[in-house]
Amino acid sequence: MDKLPKIGLPILFAVVVLIILIAKSTVTINSGEAGVLYKTFGDGVVTSEPPLGEGFHFVAPWNKVFIYEVRQQSLDEKMQVLSSNGLEINLDATVWFQPSYADLGKLHQEKGEAYIQRVLQPAIRSAARSVVGRYIPEQLYASKREAIQKEIFDETQILLAQQYVQVNEVLVRDVSLPETIKDAIERKLGQEQESLEYVFRLEKATKEAERQRIDAEGKATANKILSASLNDQILKEKGIQATLELAKSPNSKVVVIGGGDGGMPLILGNN
Repeated sequence: MDKLPKIGLPILFAVVVLIILIAKSTVTINSGEAGVLYKTFGDGVVTSEPPLGEGFHFVAPWNKVFIYEVRQQSLDEKMQVLSSNGLEINLDATVWFQPSYADLGKLHQEKGEAYIQRVLQPAIRSAARSVVGRYIPEQLYASKREAIQKEIFDETQILLAQQYVQVNEVLVRDVSLPETIKDAIERKLGQEQESLEYVFRLEKATKEAERQRIDAEGKATANKILSASLNDQILKEKGIQATLELAKSPNSKVVVIGGGDGGMPLILGNN
């Protein structure tokens, strides 16, 4: 009976060691994640094979697995940059990004787990400074928001081409100018709007005057043509026709003869 505890202790110890080894030899990778394998007695970070995918994996206990989130992530950046004329602009942007899945091993080996701070943020800030520096404050405030958003995205893509980070979109949420500059721009825009409205009213009045002139010229031309066509013979013929039509009426008539050689009879009266 005294030998049982002596035999049981090594067995218990072996069981504990086995449990620890099993625990150290298993890795569970959650949804939206991937694992980079590091072989302690091998070549270090494994870059020649795809990363470990989601699920349960057995790994040698002396090796390590570094887990990365590989789904799309969001990074908010508030930056102070200079416009083309040297004024300070506050730029508020959001970047949608994710690490390159196929190059996750290289990303870990060359950039490390802090790749966002080491690679992504410097690239975004550099691109923003470069793009905003091409514009004056009036352009940034009024009409160039979408343009600088696309240009920052394109610049960032170039900077991260060989950095194993994929940028999906850059969204410029806000461009803030100094209050004095903002007020000056708003006054200028208001004056431009008033000027455009005045030009519109002037053009409208000019077009209306032109329309009336053309209408008057048309009426004058029509009257001139009509007057030229009404000679004495035509007027006499029209008078005769009117008299004949009136004579056909069954009502009693009074005939009045006009004066002069060309006087025309006019029949008047009722039954």
